[in-house]
Amino acid sequence: MVLPRSGDVIHVTKAASVQFASPLLFRVIRVHDWPTYEGWVWLDGYELNSAGDAVERRSIFVQVNGLRPVGKAPDPRARNARQPAARPGVLPARTVRTNR
Repeated sequence: MVLPRSGDVIHVTKAASVQFASPLLFRVIRVHDWPTYEGWVWLDGYELNSAGDAVERRSIFVQVNGLRPVGKAPDPRARNARQPAARPGVLPARTVRTNR
């Protein structure tokens, strides 16, 4: 039984809890250390849509053995990173090589 970690994306289905008859993708923010039944855990995180965007923050109570890892969440900074705008009339800087 391996606990998910912050940033992990997991597939939550009925195998994790009967309340998840409709499966969902979930990005873990935190695993609580609250006392629970053996094999169960409280998770804080975000429900994800099919594009991997967070649509709702949730706390869920699930059986760890019913969780299926999907992978790490895509870094939203990489997808939303802004590139510096090209300025008209300005050439990019070049490296000057010297003969030594």
